[in-house]
Amino acid sequence: MTINVLSPSDRLASAYQCKDQRYFAGARDDMIAELPFDPTASILEIGCGSGDTGALALLRGRAQRYVGIELMAEPAAVAAGRLSRVIVGDVEEIEMDFQPAEFDGLILSEVLEHLRDPEALLASLHRFVRPQGVVLASSPNIAHWKVLRELIAGRFPQADRGVFDRTHLRWFTPDSFAAMFERAGYRVVSMRPVRRFSARQRFISRLSGGRLDHLLMTQISLAAIRR
Repeated sequence: MTINVLSPSDRLASAYQCKDQRYFAGARDDMIAELPFDPTASILEIGCGSGDTGALALLRGRAQRYVGIELMAEPAAVAAGRLSRVIVGDVEEIEMDFQPAEFDGLILSEVLEHLRDPEALLASLHRFVRPQGVVLASSPNIAHWKVLRELIAGRFPQADRGVFDRTHLRWFTPDSFAAMFERAGYRVVSMRPVRRFSARQRFISRLSGGRLDHLLMTQISLAAIRR
């Protein structure tokens, strides 16, 4: 009897087969706005999906060259027609042929929570970003009060997206997310919610001196520079 054992990459890819293609789409306008205005810049995005963010960055003059890495072949094929270069494969296993300090910026939008060892990946990408290059990342916040409410009730519901996405392998609080980047050789310069706080949330934040912000963020948005 032959037993077929899937590799980690194959298991990871199979977990995304049932995802709607909209899961891989959508431009991160907020991240593009944080990129320096440099029409000559080279940007690397991990988990580029269909290439919406990169295409908009190129259109807005935030980059001259935009390279994406994407696990899934179908959205990667769409991205290939929009970006400068797209590499298809598991970013934790592929051999990257980039030059040291090749990129002026690195984008990791809602991707690190899907990896087996995100800190090791950040450390390995470090050499490809120029000193003082910008790094932008986001991830769901496991410390949000709605998540804690579910955990207190003894529940960990599985979902197709969001913090309880069944394809997540790692979970972060704002502090643990920032600490991971610092250990990997980056200096965190800002931490905020992806979506601006509502008036009520801003009131709670001011009243608590920011000490309760970790309970209010649905998603963590981090900006760092490469040390």
